[in-house]
Amino acid sequence: MTVLRVIALGAALGLTLSVAPATTTISIVANNGAQSFTPNPATAVSGDSLVWRNNDVSVHRIVLDDGSLDTGNINPGASSPPMALTGAGGRYHCAIHPDMVGTLSATPCSFTLAP
Repeated sequence: MTVLRVIALGAALGLTLSVAPATTTISIVANNGAQSFTPNPATAVSGDSLVWRNNDVSVHRIVLDDGSLDTGNINPGASSPPMALTGAGGRYHCAIHPDMVGTLSATPCSFTLAP
């Protein structure tokens, strides 16, 4: 049974359906510029969790350019704690290495109920 049919069936039965947020992981690969993160650009659904995984030998600190998200320092081999994506995403960078830049696109979470 497809997800849309399950949602439609649940709505027809008066059930409240909820979807658990997913986690999007962005790897820090420590090349310069836009090649420092993979994937880049990254895409996530608003409400999902974001995690940055430091695959480099240096400490990094990822910050959205609008200041709405700050991972704090991420040690080599470690990951940031999961952080909820609440906005539309945007450009981000490493606060320690400002030439390391990335882009995150957030899409709204939506479902279409089929008859």
